Amino acid sequence: MRIITLIAVGLFFIGAAHVKTVHDFTVKDIDGKDVSLNQYKGKVLLIVNVASLCGNTPQYKDIEALYEKYQGMGLVVLGFPANNFMGQEPGTDSEIKSFCTKNYDVKFPMFSKISVKGDKIDPLYSYLTQKSENGVIDAPVTWNFQKFLVNKDGMVVASFDPRKKVTEQEVISAIEEALKK
Repeated sequence: MRIITLIAVGLFFIGAAHVKTVHDFTVKDIDGKDVSLNQYKGKVLLIVNVASLCGNTPQYKDIEALYEKYQGMGLVVLGFPANNFMGQEPGTDSEIKSFCTKNYDVKFPMFSKISVKGDKIDPLYSYLTQKSENGVIDAPVTWNFQKFLVNKDGMVVASFDPRKKVTEQEVISAIEEALKK
């Protein structure tokens, strides 16, 4: 009887194991302050790797407009500058912040420059891009402005190609669906 009890207790703890989510990560904001993504529990997140000198850079305008339209419904856009593609984000965090504010009036949260692929990939992006970590999809970042949609529970639900604009119906529908749940 004692062995059965021990097995039952062990299975309980195995079943109660924490499933990793975006909310488990702490990152640095564009001003160098630690930010726990746990503060976004209950919000839908659109996480985007951004760059200032890319052909996709004008997407900032539509991403900011999307943020302004849906933030009252629970959407938060998180921008992560990355210099992984042809040196298209060479600036410092301060220079990136100034560029985004001056040229696109970006108000959504921006974070410190990170690596979104390769040997030095940031742990958050390792989680976002690998099914072995997020349990949902393998979606390696292919270029600047790839988008990851994360539900209110912190789980990845979709990845959108860098060329896919946030004004496209596929992206809007996915965001609206996540906001409903």
